[in-house]
Amino acid sequence: MKKIFLFGFSVLVFCNVLSAQGKRYFPDPDPVIQQRLEEWQDLKFGLLMHWGPYSQWGTVESWSICPEDLSWAAGGRKPGIADNYYDYVKQYEALQHTFNPEKFDPEKWARAARDAGMKYVVFTTKHHDGFSMFDTKYTNYRITSPNTPFSSNPRSNVTLEIFNAFRSEGFWTGAYFSKPDWNSEYYWWPHFPPSDRNPNYSIQKHPERWQKFVEFTHNQIDELMSDYGKIDILWLDGGQVRPTTDEEVKNYLLAEYEGSRWTRNPQSQDINMPEIVRKAREKQPGLIVVDREVPGIFQNYLTPEQHIPEEGLPYPWETCMTMANSWSYTPNDVYKTTNDLVEKLVDIVSKGGNYLLNIGPAPDGTWAPEAYDRLQGIGKWMRQNGEAIYGSRAHSVFSQGENIRFTQSKDGKILYVFLFEFTQGPIIIEEAALREVKSVSMLGDNRKLRHRNRGQHLEISLPANLKSRGEHVWVLKVE
Repeated sequence: MKKIFLFGFSVLVFCNVLSAQGKRYFPDPDPVIQQRLEEWQDLKFGLLMHWGPYSQWGTVESWSICPEDLSWAAGGRKPGIADNYYDYVKQYEALQHTFNPEKFDPEKWARAARDAGMKYVVFTTKHHDGFSMFDTKYTNYRITSPNTPFSSNPRSNVTLEIFNAFRSEGFWTGAYFSKPDWNSEYYWWPHFPPSDRNPNYSIQKHPERWQKFVEFTHNQIDELMSDYGKIDILWLDGGQVRPTTDEEVKNYLLAEYEGSRWTRNPQSQDINMPEIVRKAREKQPGLIVVDREVPGIFQNYLTPEQHIPEEGLPYPWETCMTMANSWSYTPNDVYKTTNDLVEKLVDIVSKGGNYLLNIGPAPDGTWAPEAYDRLQGIGKWMRQNGEAIYGSRAHSVFSQGENIRFTQSKDGKILYVFLFEFTQGPIIIEEAALREVKSVSMLGDNRKLRHRNRGQHLEISLPANLKSRGEHVWVLKVE
């Protein structure tokens, strides 16, 4: 017998708060953006893709050319390429000349993601290494450059092709864009060697050079907002690119990037976000902006990376997490099981978050068979139980013990109880102010389950043969 403790139906209130992780959230005062965030929170499940020439080496995206002594940077370099840092960077950048993903088929990806129950996509239009996966006119370090073999393919503008394919399946589209650009001479000036992830020159001494980088960044984002159809999310990465006038921000940066030479004298990397957002929303009304790790109204939702917060967070948030071990393609990568992925989805949604699940395409433009297998398994579960996921909100308590989670309908009239383990026999819901229960059923089965009030408790009977009606996680609907 399992006891489930519930403490009344409620909806979390979004407000200015300091989370358990010490990251401040500032709601955008625009009611249009607030409404768009409500709609985004209904979607629950999205796809993230890290893809670029680095996939040919099967190594970490961008970070292997960062000269910081970090496990995911220097420690992530492709073995056997070059011992000398500068030679390594030259060979990394030369990957442009062999990048030719001839099996690129975004429609196949979109169908698989749709069948899995995903509702939005975020694609890496440019990662920190500066290689643009879209047809920008501001750099030749791009997939449509004559220097890239795939440029002769009629579908070489892969960002446009991906967004069109996913939109045709009803997806929201999101453009991941790295604010730092390690290929730009206005970020890493060839006149000096880079020492870390930040500009390798004094912005104060050379403001004209930094201004050129600001213009470059504005121009590229403007291209994405102008030429790629409806964009719902601008997902900006590289949180060190921000003003440092606020003392709290300075302290955060010093702690976040401890060990970097830059922290001895943190520079203000101001790219004029208010102007970027103003211009972007002129062309994309209602655009959700995610200026990651930068406290302020341009971080419309927060993005815990590779982990699920222990408690529900009282503001819009999304866990971004890899389906396998790596963000980008790695040969023979180990994929999470379908059961694990479903349980993570339920755990995240029960705490009020969205789940952005990453798949790294291979250099030939394909996904690993394991990715399709996992998506198929998730989709089967979602077709039966999606009612308890989409459009739901966190209950006043999200869990009881390790194996039970809750969500509720927006109006609070329906409670969904997720069982990570199926146990035959009665389940006791203890509730000090439990409303009158009209019916109880299990999603995927038409039977009304026997239940009775026992004082302030509700007892639900679970026949043994109900277990075969589901898998991974079983969902009870309490009306």
